[in-house]
Amino acid sequence: MMIFPAVDLIGGKAVRLKQGDYGKMTVFGDDPVAAAKKFESEGAEFLHVVDLDGAKDGGRPNEEVIKRIIRETSLRVEVGGGVRDEESVRAYLDAGAFRVILGTAAAENEEFTRDMCSEYGGRIVAGADARDGVIAVRGWLESSGEELFDFVKRMGSLGVGTVIVTDISRDGEKKGANLDLYRKMAAELPVGIVASGGIASAADIKALAEAGVEGAILGRALYAGEITLAEALRAAEVAK
Repeated sequence: MMIFPAVDLIGGKAVRLKQGDYGKMTVFGDDPVAAAKKFESEGAEFLHVVDLDGAKDGGRPNEEVIKRIIRETSLRVEVGGGVRDEESVRAYLDAGAFRVILGTAAAENEEFTRDMCSEYGGRIVAGADARDGVIAVRGWLESSGEELFDFVKRMGSLGVGTVIVTDISRDGEKKGANLDLYRKMAAELPVGIVASGGIASAADIKALAEAGVEGAILGRALYAGEITLAEALRAAEVAK
């Protein structure tokens, strides 16, 4: 199972939000590139990077920081936040991103999502950010009205092979992953699932791996020292 440390960006800084609330922001560092390099030195192979400014307002305001992370590390970086046109997809893929995440665009524009999957294949993934089982968009500030399972099934029909599923109610809370949800999704849905939100222990990671989840994203618990990256990587390996 892939382990993705997370670097979320606002104003060029590495931050974490609680339940996606921009008013509940903790700054973890002024140098996101240094944070990425630290994860790399600790054994990370993958990195999850989200431009939260872009997620809220569109565009790529933190693009240069993201490109530096890609350029100055050997990490396989997946990038999301504000990616709503092919220019943005190409900008990140051409810069060397491992894959690009469509969130709001995936929820609102089927034709674009299908076209991007057709053109770039597995380098396109979808973000399914759910509050109370309903997809949220535009930096989690608005509801799309679409049920989570319906959304993920629709993504599969458009050619998406992997969906990153975030349980917003758990995000930043370090209360543990919603294991029942991820077990059900991994068993019933025809796409790979990456779990995000609340993952706080090696036991969470082991359970997710045993359920057949493709990857896990670690944020606040990692920054706060509740779990180390080494522990997370060992748990993912032991569960094989």
